[in-house]
Amino acid sequence: MSTDSQGPVKGNAPTMMSPTGTTSSQGPPLSPSTASKTPELPDELVQAGWSKCWSRRENRPYYFNRFTNQSLWEVPVLGQHDVISDPLGLNAAPSEGGDSSHGNEQRKRRMSEEQGANQNSFKRAKVEPTTPISPSTPGVKPWTAEDKPPTAAPLTPSPAPSPAPAPYRPAVIYWDLDIQTNAVIKERGPAPHLPPHPEMELQRAQLVTKLRQQYHELCLQREGIEPPRESFNRWLLERKVIDKGHDPFLPSDCDPVVSPSMFREVMNDIPIRLSRIKYKEEARKLLFRYAEAAKKMIDSRNASPESRKMVKWNAEDTMNWLRRDTSASKEDYMDRLEHLRQQCGPHLAAVAKDSVEGICSKIYQLSVEYSRRLRQTHLSLLQAPPTEACPSPTEPRLLYCYPVRLSVSSVPLPRVELHFENDVACLRFRGEMVKVNRGHFSKLELLYRYSCIDDPRFEKFLSRVWCLLKRYQAMFGGGVNEGFGLQGALPVSVFEALHKHFGVSFECFASPLNSYFKQFCSAFPDTDGFFGSRGPFLSFSPVSGSFEANPPFCEELMDAMVTHFEELLESSSEPLSFIVFVPEWRDPVTPALTRMEKSRFLRQQLSVSAYEHEYRSGSQHICKRDDMYYQAVHGTAVFFLQNSAGFSKWGPTPERLNEFKASYRPSLSRCLSSPGPAHISPVDVDSTHISPVDRDSTYVALVDRDSAPKPSERVSPDNHDNNNNNNDSSSSPGDKI
Repeated sequence: MSTDSQGPVKGNAPTMMSPTGTTSSQGPPLSPSTASKTPELPDELVQAGWSKCWSRRENRPYYFNRFTNQSLWEVPVLGQHDVISDPLGLNAAPSEGGDSSHGNEQRKRRMSEEQGANQNSFKRAKVEPTTPISPSTPGVKPWTAEDKPPTAAPLTPSPAPSPAPAPYRPAVIYWDLDIQTNAVIKERGPAPHLPPHPEMELQRAQLVTKLRQQYHELCLQREGIEPPRESFNRWLLERKVIDKGHDPFLPSDCDPVVSPSMFREVMNDIPIRLSRIKYKEEARKLLFRYAEAAKKMIDSRNASPESRKMVKWNAEDTMNWLRRDTSASKEDYMDRLEHLRQQCGPHLAAVAKDSVEGICSKIYQLSVEYSRRLRQTHLSLLQAPPTEACPSPTEPRLLYCYPVRLSVSSVPLPRVELHFENDVACLRFRGEMVKVNRGHFSKLELLYRYSCIDDPRFEKFLSRVWCLLKRYQAMFGGGVNEGFGLQGALPVSVFEALHKHFGVSFECFASPLNSYFKQFCSAFPDTDGFFGSRGPFLSFSPVSGSFEANPPFCEELMDAMVTHFEELLESSSEPLSFIVFVPEWRDPVTPALTRMEKSRFLRQQLSVSAYEHEYRSGSQHICKRDDMYYQAVHGTAVFFLQNSAGFSKWGPTPERLNEFKASYRPSLSRCLSSPGPAHISPVDVDSTHISPVDRDSTYVALVDRDSAPKPSERVSPDNHDNNNNNNDSSSSPGDKI
């Protein structure tokens, strides 16, 4: 990965291209002068970073690795140990003749000899080091496999090699990839998904962006409203619960065609989107706007005479009341608004029903067409048509869970360029750049090493990382801070307590970007399987194990999750435990919340008060460290669902619960950030006024179910576009899909 080198060396030398084929704006690294490639070096050595150079001081050739800055007098051998990562050579293959350590010692160029030749040295630009790559590490990463044109040897003296930079180590780590899983599943066959390809991912992202724009235009043209915030993202979540199509992202085979989630959210914003107000004047304006919009809508639609008469009479009566009474309080205006909605709402919904269903149906049909187009193009990229999916074993064995494997072999992938800007890794393909901070880039490298079995030399690593980041970028959307609520996660201290006291080693809803464990379920098995994903959770059927579930806050998905939990707990006699984190929406209550409270597998229920606990940001892979945590603006309900064996092994005893409660206290070294990562306007359409939080209250209040917060203090699902996300969207932070 690294193209950088350290060590002050004096002199002048021409600028060399980085291994990615691009020059760095911060001062590109310089490598020893090389003559044109000679046939003496095999292609394997060239791809591993080795090149033959000439030492003017010693008047003989030597061999230099641009990935590790290692120099040898003799021809390098693939598999020899790297003195940086393995100084004792414990992982190196034994040499055929004599002591391998002695041979390696003789092969290395001595730095003292090179540094002694001051007259033949030059000063190298200081560039921040990156993670070194060497052929000795498991999985060589020749990310510049493309052959470069031969370059003539410059007349300047050969530079002396500098010590290889140390591997990049993040200042703060938000994961623990050393924890082994206790999740046991039945052996399963490979998944029939097509392997990811940068060309296809770029086309998919463009079509998803186009579909979002078409949804926006349909809402404006047919209903005269902006589409509800995050409603497209929630539509994707709700559709994938029932989708049976081939595309891993776009819905293509759903029944019913009209999405209940999208229909409900658009209808809630008709005739105007209501806001939560703070001042009396804002309430007065909102009431007037609603009455005016209702009257205009009923006049322009094909409504029955009774509906037209009822809506117009109530709207005109409200306007007359506003003209007469100028001394009403905020509560008076809000009561009048609620009365107007009750009188006019059913009639407005009746005239808008067909139009809104048309919007939902049109978006779905476009998604089906785009999905078909993508699959045809993807099949044309494959060298051979995909074979039939391998059937599951007739007598499946019980195994510890393992990442998703694809039944279709991957083809050679195009080149993706990599460079670093400060602490951000930038990957570029066809002018499209995606970014991830270096800490998470290192995490993806480790997950790839643990999980990928078809790319030991890391030749496809960058292409697959680009596909992964592009997929989640398309899912989030293009708005400012849009969609990051889908990727929020629990604090690290909570994960540590869950693992220590309840044996949790698996996340039911996560991604390679926000997971704490290296074993998790996620939405996209084709891109995420190479980085440890076990596939979508609704298709994952463990026999035993302890699991954490923090789903995206989509009502349909949470309801399907509860159904899946109860089926698994009912069918298994092995220890099985699910600790579930969901928003405590009580006005009205969500079906998932009610079902878990009445479940016969419920062992314990806790409630975490709003504004007194925190989440990790969904943008943690690109945000600043100071923005990593933010307050939850709603209460969170915690359910312990366990069968008898799971309760005996991981039961929520008082001692364990006390430790778990203590883990929710925010770190004393930092203060909680503002509620949600974005500023919330008191007059914004889907926003809630947030009162200041006492900075001294660094504790978290966890109460039993009998003393849960009042319903009036919680956010209603019908108006929850501000639940714990960056742009006040209702998809609150869970370990998202």
